[in-house]
Amino acid sequence: MAPTVTVGLDDAPESRAAAEWAAREALLRRLPLKIVLVLEPSPRRVARTPLLDLERYRQWAERTAQESAEGIRLRHPGLDVTAEVLTGTVSDVLCEVAGHAELLVLGSRGLGRLGGHLVGSVALAVVARAERPVVLVRAGEGAADEHRPDPAGVPSAAAPFRPVVLGLDLDRPDGTLMEFAFDAAARRRAPLRAVHAWPEPPTSFHDPDDVPGDVDVHDSLERGQAALLTKTLHPWRQKFPDVEVIEASRSGSAAQVLVAASHDASLVVVGRRVRTGLFGSHIGHVTQAALHHIAAPVAVVAHG
Repeated sequence: MAPTVTVGLDDAPESRAAAEWAAREALLRRLPLKIVLVLEPSPRRVARTPLLDLERYRQWAERTAQESAEGIRLRHPGLDVTAEVLTGTVSDVLCEVAGHAELLVLGSRGLGRLGGHLVGSVALAVVARAERPVVLVRAGEGAADEHRPDPAGVPSAAAPFRPVVLGLDLDRPDGTLMEFAFDAAARRRAPLRAVHAWPEPPTSFHDPDDVPGDVDVHDSLERGQAALLTKTLHPWRQKFPDVEVIEASRSGSAAQVLVAASHDASLVVVGRRVRTGLFGSHIGHVTQAALHHIAAPVAVVAHG
């Protein structure tokens, strides 16, 4: 089966934004776009609306999927777009279709660009289980939001892309994650900002004479962490020589450092370790923070 960019569709505003983002990404990757709308066996919308029967529900789904595909074809001439309506538990079906896609795109509910964000339970369930990259897109996300302002200061999709931001754990750098981020930056001809956070060393408070030593320890640790980041990125700089890399090694909470470094991102790329065990799938706290608090689209890349 040929790879696709696949988007999960429903009737929410964030879903429509996700479909438009997926269309733009499919063009960047020169891949077909597949729209998938999942019908629940016992749909909540039918339970809430007794006058809406199952047959009308299916007709609505078919019409919604086809109208979305037709609209995207009009706005993106030349893009190969297909639409499919499937039946099952939404998260299960989306995880299954993700396995056949180059990446899966989903909408993510938000409280607004200045506040915290809420990620839907379906999106979280898919992110936690899918073994292919999953991108979450906020309602209202538009093409111009991913680009720098034009010379007049107006947001414009004709201007260069904003940076792609990569959140890195240098204890476990993964090639799948690095490849995805560098490739995304290369396709956008955008800088890649590689962000790494490290904990502050403990500070001595009992003796004022210890302060210079604490500064020396901090400076030494800072240089060491920066050098490690440079070393980790070196082979990827060689593989993607046209990508401008901005190294950002900062002390502090990894989640806070990543969120702060992503304020002007076109795309944020984070990892999720694939874990199997008694407690099932897991999303790390840094990835959780990215999904809840970063306004830009967030790509979660599963890796070993």
